Order: sequence, then C-alpha cells, then structure tokens
Amino acid sequence: MRMTVVLVSILIYLVAAPLIGLAFEGYDRVVSARMQNRKGPSFFQPLYDLLKLFQKQSIVVNRVQTALVVGFVIFTIFTGCIFYAGGDILLVFFAHSLADMFLILAAYSANSPYSSLGAQREFMQTMAYEPMTLLTAIGFYMTCGSFNVSDIIQQETPAIVRAPGIFLGFCFTLLIIFRKSPFDLATSHHAHQEMVKGLTQDLAGNIYGLQELGELYASVQMLSIAGLFFICKNPLSYVAAVIAVIVIYFFVLLADNIFPRVKWEVMLSSTWIVTFVLGGGNFLILTMLNIAGK
Repeated sequence: MRMTVVLVSILIYLVAAPLIGLAFEGYDRVVSARMQNRKGPSFFQPLYDLLKLFQKQSIVVNRVQTALVVGFVIFTIFTGCIFYAGGDILLVFFAHSLADMFLILAAYSANSPYSSLGAQREFMQTMAYEPMTLLTAIGFYMTCGSFNVSDIIQQETPAIVRAPGIFLGFCFTLLIIFRKSPFDLATSHHAHQEMVKGLTQDLAGNIYGLQELGELYASVQMLSIAGLFFICKNPLSYVAAVIAVIVIYFFVLLADNIFPRVKWEVMLSSTWIVTFVLGGGNFLILTMLNIAGK
C-alpha cells in the first residue's frame, strides 16, 4: 500500500509540476505587469513560449552542452521524486545542488564570455544560499525528529511554529534560487539590467526549452519545501500551505519589481547575515529547547 501511494505521488508530480510551474510563471507575468502599471502578456504566455521553444531547431555549441543540460533536467526531476516520495529532505537539497552544477558546467562548456560570467555568478549564488538550505534541513530534523518528508508531515504541529526564523531565512534564499532581483546576477529577466542572459545565453531552440522545463520542476520543488513548513497531520494544513506558497511567491515578485540588482559582494554578505541571524538564531533556540526538554 505504501509503495502504491509513493508511485502515485511521483506520477502526479511528474505530470502536474510543469503545469503548476507554468501557472506560477503566468502569475509572475500578470502581477509584475500590474505592479509596473502596464497591461502585460496573457496568463498563458509562458506556456506559449515553452511550446514555441520546443518547435524550434536545436542549435548547440557542442554535444557536451546538450548532455549537461539533459543531466540538469534529469537530476532536477529526480530531486522532486525524492521529495514527493517522502524521502530524505537533506538528500533533496544535495540533489538540487548537483543539478545546478550540471547547468553551471553547461554554461562553462560554451566557451563564451557571457555564459562563463553567468556560470561564475551562478556558482557564487550557490555558495550564498547553500548554508541556509543546510540549516533548513537541520531545522526540520530538530523540530520533527526526522529528515524524511513522510515523517515531517505526520507531526502534530507544523514546523513553522518552532522554526519561524529558519522559514524566513529560507524564503530569503528563494530570491537567489529563483534568480529574482536584487539577486538576479547569473541571468537577468529584465532587459533594462542586462542585454544578455548570462547563464543561458548560448542555449537555443528545444535545448533551451528543455532547460526551461527543468526550471519549472525546480521552482515547484522549492515552493513545496516552503509549504512543508505549514503541513502537519491536520488536513487543513495543506490548504494553509497552498495559501502560504502563493503569498510567499507574491512577496518574491514584489521584491523583484522594487529592488535594483546588487553586486555579488552585497548578495553574499547579506545572505550569510540572514543565515547567521535568522537561521543560526533559530537553530540555537531549538538546541536550548531540546536540551531543556531532556
């Protein structure tokens, strides 16, 4: 019975994640346009863009680049399968980092100054947010007594009750993971900031579409982890998690439209300060509570 539930969960994830990711992308386009006081594209524009990319001819710099992009997509999907199968959340973060390494290597393999610069910035961003993601996994363990997602969702109270600082720190890193302003250093979504895409500059056609598909899976995974903070045995907690995810993404878009891009030094220092103050402070409190409880 347990195996059947796991297989069904993975199957639903494989089918639904890209659709949910496209819905969030459409939400991004519409909300950003309203914030900028313009009409903007249709809600379904991200779907049209993705389908158009898959219809185009694949033009690649070398075969290694294609293999690395495929590796990025495979490991990204694998990461989500671990999460929705109720697996180890620490392994989820490690697999996500490995998938990101494939994308960085794909950019480096193009031997282009723009792609190489984007790869360097992406690597720097990974260094910035990974300490906080590690603290997030440890925070779940300290609040729920397990790294397994299947055990976390069976707790009497959601993790957000005992780990609000870790939650806020993780939400802060989502700006980097989603490459949103002020931390869109590796690849810019706004033409007024950079005329080239950086990390994905040398991807085109259906290979670029494949990379965009992988990003849809990755964004749903990260938002699911944010929602995990609100889930417990109470069935209504799933509704609370969905509402929380929508609100979190709204504030990500708000920051993206308000703040200008910062230098990598500011990104690195500010993220580590947030990690130390919010994540480390919450970790220290949890440690003291666990010692007192014994």
